[in-house]
Amino acid sequence: MTQLQWIEQRLMDMDLSQGASSILTRIIVTLAVIILSVLAFYIARHVANTIIPRLKQATKTTLDDVLVEHKVFRRLALLAPALVVHFSVPLVCAGYPHAQAVAQGGVRLYFIVAGMLVITAFVNALHAVYQTLNVSKEIPLTSIVQVVKIAIFFVAVILCISVIFNKTPVYFISGLGAMTAVLLLVFKDPLLGFVAGIQLISNKMLKHGDWIEMPKYGADGDVVEITLTTVKVRNFDNTISTVPTYALITDSYKNWRGMQESGGRRIKRAIHIDMNTIKFCTDEMVERFSRIRFIAQYMEKKNLEIAEHNASLGPDGENRINCRQLTNIGTFRAYIAAYLENHPMIRKDMTFIVRQLAPTQHGLPLEIYVFCRDKVWAHYEAIQSDIFDHLVAIVPEFDLGIFQFPSGRDLSRLQQSDSDN
Repeated sequence: MTQLQWIEQRLMDMDLSQGASSILTRIIVTLAVIILSVLAFYIARHVANTIIPRLKQATKTTLDDVLVEHKVFRRLALLAPALVVHFSVPLVCAGYPHAQAVAQGGVRLYFIVAGMLVITAFVNALHAVYQTLNVSKEIPLTSIVQVVKIAIFFVAVILCISVIFNKTPVYFISGLGAMTAVLLLVFKDPLLGFVAGIQLISNKMLKHGDWIEMPKYGADGDVVEITLTTVKVRNFDNTISTVPTYALITDSYKNWRGMQESGGRRIKRAIHIDMNTIKFCTDEMVERFSRIRFIAQYMEKKNLEIAEHNASLGPDGENRINCRQLTNIGTFRAYIAAYLENHPMIRKDMTFIVRQLAPTQHGLPLEIYVFCRDKVWAHYEAIQSDIFDHLVAIVPEFDLGIFQFPSGRDLSRLQQSDSDN
């Protein structure tokens, strides 16, 4: 005698008819299954929300903490009522094969959806654990994790459709081949992003925290997230720019990681000298420059070289045009080099150049090309400003002038001079 028959017999013993006893038996069993399902759900949820968080505090591993944080156990609790219903369906629907098939199909759909939620939560937890490792900074897997979750979703959809239409999943998977062109069109960006993500990871072209510049997309800041379709960049004004992942493969961009990992940050800037102020040094200028600490030794060495060279000219040395002479621009260039060599924040073991560039309509560019020890942006800018503050202020000491376009003040002085004359 089955449980249903036993219950039905007890009801008939209470002077109920067989039809009423049968209907009432189904109602009682159905209510019992519902109550057990709800009870199983609340017990499982209580274990997931209360007991397991207490147990994780007693362990030293971080894996259980991550599983709780990403609600893996809470989603596992969703399976408890489904298990009760699954084992109760044959009892409740006994004698009704069609209703039993429908109920079992509904339970299968529930299992598929709940299983998808559990698996995606577990994948998120594993990704969170991976992000705590140092290797995650070099090889971000966010895009790959997103692809895995999309694949899990599609598998769940195919399984649900196969349950609804009572067909094998292989039947629907084979039908996807005819929709390849449509799928490629719909998922063009995710596919391009996935391929680009693989290339970025394998070639180590980009990682979290890299400072990149991509003017086309208004990006100039640190990479904060690399996803399947976009790369998020936090600009230095705290705005967020999004760059398509595949654009980092097809377009050019500047990555400052090399500078950050090197021993210094480049200073490359020129002072434009007014060419009308460039001249040979007079004896008074030579004497004055010789008293400058940074170039005193340079002046002594150059004076000896020039004196020896001019003495070797013989009678031709009487004409000053034939003689070697110091220039104020050359002496100033030597001063800049000596000043930077004595600067504590300039690296001497990296590229160190003080040079003249080709003259332009803006004067003679005197370019400094050196590397600063401090790579922090604010400190670097402060050091660079201090250097050029000093150099710009000391230019007149070498009887030189800095070129700049006439301003309103210059034009007013010129007009005043003309009126006075």
